[in-house]
Amino acid sequence: MANPLRTFASLYSTTLLTVLAGGLLTTYLGLRLSVMHVPQLWIGGMMSAYYVGLVAGSKIGHRLIAQVGHIRAFVASAGIVAASALGHALVDELAVWILLRLIVGMGMMCQYMVLESWLNEQAESSQRGTVFASYMIVSYFGLILGQGAISLYPELGLEPLLLIAICFALCIVPISLTRRIHPAPLVPAPLKITHYWRKAPQALTTIAIGSMIVGSFYGLAPAYASNLGLPPEKVATYMTATILAGLLAQWPMGKLSDIMSRSRLIRINCVLLGILALGIALTPYHPVVSLVMTFLFGILGFTFYPLATALANSRVEQSERVGLSATILLTFGVGASIGPLIASTLMQWLGNSMLYGFMSACTLILFLRLRYVHSQQKAETNVTQDYIMATGDLVSSPLVAALDPRVDVESVQEQMAVTIDDEDADNYSDTEYEQQLAFSFDIDSLESTVSPEPTDDEELALTASSYEQEDAIKAS
Repeated sequence: MANPLRTFASLYSTTLLTVLAGGLLTTYLGLRLSVMHVPQLWIGGMMSAYYVGLVAGSKIGHRLIAQVGHIRAFVASAGIVAASALGHALVDELAVWILLRLIVGMGMMCQYMVLESWLNEQAESSQRGTVFASYMIVSYFGLILGQGAISLYPELGLEPLLLIAICFALCIVPISLTRRIHPAPLVPAPLKITHYWRKAPQALTTIAIGSMIVGSFYGLAPAYASNLGLPPEKVATYMTATILAGLLAQWPMGKLSDIMSRSRLIRINCVLLGILALGIALTPYHPVVSLVMTFLFGILGFTFYPLATALANSRVEQSERVGLSATILLTFGVGASIGPLIASTLMQWLGNSMLYGFMSACTLILFLRLRYVHSQQKAETNVTQDYIMATGDLVSSPLVAALDPRVDVESVQEQMAVTIDDEDADNYSDTEYEQQLAFSFDIDSLESTVSPEPTDDEELALTASSYEQEDAIKAS
């Protein structure tokens, strides 16, 4: 059996360089704007534009890859992103910088989609877990290197932008020279946002508010640390400690989520993170204490997303996980784009410490919302082995769900295919056609016939998909 690290060495090398450049650009812009004494609102708007670009890029990336293929789409995106990064050195207009940040987000999402769809298709079933874990670890390592690279250029001149452009240029080389067979073109997957929100309200609420916390940290923490008087190398250490904590927390938090109720674990996480964030906001800066506190912040803050993803996946069947992943990432992108705007406004009005004050308020709102939803549906089904390791930043496309070794490959292929028409029914068996109808049936008309949600704990343990399939078959 071939070693996945050797088999996909070119794709992992490309991933490392891409994420390194993206992480370095984010930290550089935060520090550069802080040194320029730009109002916090502009900094938040610029970081929000990146996440808006990621969301928009998921749609654009599908079309681009389908039209020109994976390698051409990746090369074109890398070229555009590199040019956009260098554009910051040519123009000092903040409105132009926001536009450039938006373009970078769209281009990088297209790059992620190329890499993940390639890994999805060519990873063997027996090695899918290793391939998936290796991809996420490489992404984390790239983020950490990106934070550390800023310490090489404390003057914050043009050198970091040149290094970013070099990384984006070099990331083209491994994927262009790979001897791997090109994957098949992508087909857009159907997206039913309302359907998944009704199935997993606690999970998606956690992702929405948790992404506001993560987006605010990535976008504004470099400026926050710089406003405390820290030099760029200390800011890099501050960011690296937080991201490293997020990486180290993934495995133990995943094991813990298999032992106890995930919704309860998320609520406990909420309380602890809220107290910690409030403590950071009120405690004067101390080199050691602040580093310890931000390390703990990374453990709690960067595990919201995987915990919520695991909870959401326990509510759906395998055939729905690609659509669920797209909904999760859309929710994440919207939250991550709103969070920095609100946090930066509060920082500008009330002071630097309001970054963590805002995060503490977010955890309070999340806790109250989760308590309310939990009171509406008290049954909690413990489904093991569905914790999905995730990075602190949004470095995944909806296709990453297919990399998960628990997702059936055939289900993913069905999910990514265009829904069949009635006239094509003769090409399918009765069972297959009924399954297709159950998947494509409109959710609004489905709800008019579905039975009320049972209140008994034992009945709630049944998945909602069984009810949907029955009603869809009746409707047909």
